[in-house]
Amino acid sequence: MYATKSQDGPLPLVVVVGPTASGKSEFALGMAERLGGEVVNADSVQVYRYFDIGSAKPSPAELARVPHHLVDVVEPSAPLDAGQWCTLADAAIEDITARGRTPIVCGGTFLWVKALLYGLAPAPPADPAVRERHRQIAEAEGRPALHQKLAAVDAVAAARLNPNDFVRVSRALEVFEITGKPLSEFQAEHGFRAPRYTARLVGIAHERAAIDQRILDRTQAMFRAGWLDEVRELVRRGFGDSRPMNSVGYRQIADALAAPEPLDLEALELSVYRATRVFVRRQRTWLRDQPVEWLAPETLTPSVVAQ
Repeated sequence: MYATKSQDGPLPLVVVVGPTASGKSEFALGMAERLGGEVVNADSVQVYRYFDIGSAKPSPAELARVPHHLVDVVEPSAPLDAGQWCTLADAAIEDITARGRTPIVCGGTFLWVKALLYGLAPAPPADPAVRERHRQIAEAEGRPALHQKLAAVDAVAAARLNPNDFVRVSRALEVFEITGKPLSEFQAEHGFRAPRYTARLVGIAHERAAIDQRILDRTQAMFRAGWLDEVRELVRRGFGDSRPMNSVGYRQIADALAAPEPLDLEALELSVYRATRVFVRRQRTWLRDQPVEWLAPETLTPSVVAQ
């Protein structure tokens, strides 16, 4: 599969990656303007409606500058997994290419990027009865209890999953309960070796201290923009247990709002900042093994990728 054609054959699909707060969206936007392109979102929170501020969703002005795909496509109560997103992304890429435009995939949900480029390991379909049993365990004993059950049968999968990520923890445990085989073994056998697209991964190389400052600035800006009120409204509408509410930042704010003690905004901002830094460390681990072309911020222009 390929993204665009030239007289010399297929051109690689451009995929903008990098840790949170590295400037992926801004760079992809500028690149799309220069190349006559359209952005395909690969952020697992931006796909959901109403989760706007904390996901750094494109503003109306940015959406007017460049068409974006797979933003605001599902309700928070309708989880979208990597396989479903890939189906949508494939269709968006094909549509963009067919119109003579350049698709630019951009986002920090690297499981989705990996699935798009290499496919998913074969595994059994979901079992609603198993999911419901897991939900009951999580409600009665807490989500970490479900994570402990996973660790007992698939330590590899448990090590890479956040104990509060109910959907992914439940899925990994579900696979073992249905097949008797850990999900991590399915993934190891698959190997993610056969590419579905010829791809060119690019990212912006920041020093760690610079990323930390960008995370802090971004966190504070989101709170000033009304992130706290956004989460209050989402909880009021019944989305407190939805999948996107478990993402970094949203989870910390929702928990703080539900706590019996008075809200300490300064402490909450610090908590979100620290949680984001931990998440960025996990992103860096994945990126370390990928063939990313790291571009220096001081010399960065969207034309670099057009060469």
